[in-house]
Amino acid sequence: MGRAGGGKGGGEGGGDKERAATIGAAAEAGILAIMPPAPTDRADRDPATRFVLVHTSHAGNVGAAARAIKVMGFAELVLVAPRHADVLCREETVAMASGAADVLVRARVVPTLADALDGVTHASATAMTPRDFGPPVHAPRPFFAALAPRLAAEGARVAFVFGGERFGLSNDDVRRCHACLSIPTAPGYGSLNLAQAVQLLAYEWRQALGAYPVVARTPAPRRADLPAVEGALAHWREALLAIGFLDPAAPKKLMPRLQQLVLRAAPTVEELHILRGIARAVLRAASGGRSRHAAGDAPPGPLD
Repeated sequence: MGRAGGGKGGGEGGGDKERAATIGAAAEAGILAIMPPAPTDRADRDPATRFVLVHTSHAGNVGAAARAIKVMGFAELVLVAPRHADVLCREETVAMASGAADVLVRARVVPTLADALDGVTHASATAMTPRDFGPPVHAPRPFFAALAPRLAAEGARVAFVFGGERFGLSNDDVRRCHACLSIPTAPGYGSLNLAQAVQLLAYEWRQALGAYPVVARTPAPRRADLPAVEGALAHWREALLAIGFLDPAAPKKLMPRLQQLVLRAAPTVEELHILRGIARAVLRAASGGRSRHAAGDAPPGPLD
């Protein structure tokens, strides 16, 4: 894998301005929409979290990784000697970031992993442990569950280190870290794309720190109350009698069973209106009433 020097100009003000201008131009061209960071107070409580990509080859993975960390509420991305020195402002990077332009603008490019881990108090590598010796290996979920409370209490700075697409991390890079993380996969196939691995670990770390709530996109359904259910059942009883399905001389347990069926279904107010509309149509047909639909009129609607 190419290891073109990616450390030049990455942290200088001129480079940041040029990168921001490139990303802004891409946004105006419709390549991505720049979204402001979502307002949250979690950043004040979470351990400072840094995602480090070492010797990344593909620009698209950098953009996708920026998107992956932002959607989980993180913002700090550091690249160690990427293949392309201008990777942060390449069109493919910007396109794959898809709204995470602010992460790309603030991202840094450094020459070595030691530079990327400056100020970090706990680093986890995503790689196989060297055969001779190295840090312990953990599955992310149980490890994070134990790690998050301690690091949050200490006000620690955390880093997750990812190797390049072709060769991963070197043994020396792995040994710089406190732990190795291994994402459990199917025994026969364990190949993950770099950005996928970033997304998985960002998600698991967010869950350990405190997950975001799920926000419903639709209003909560209005469940029909018991009087409305009883009214609908009475309506259906009338319809079933009219078509001879219910024998009043031998009703058996038909209506109690229908009652249990409706209660299990817990229909909404609108759904109960539909059932009553059906009952009205049955009664109309049973009494020989003229079908409005047959006469060319609009058929009864669900709330009719």
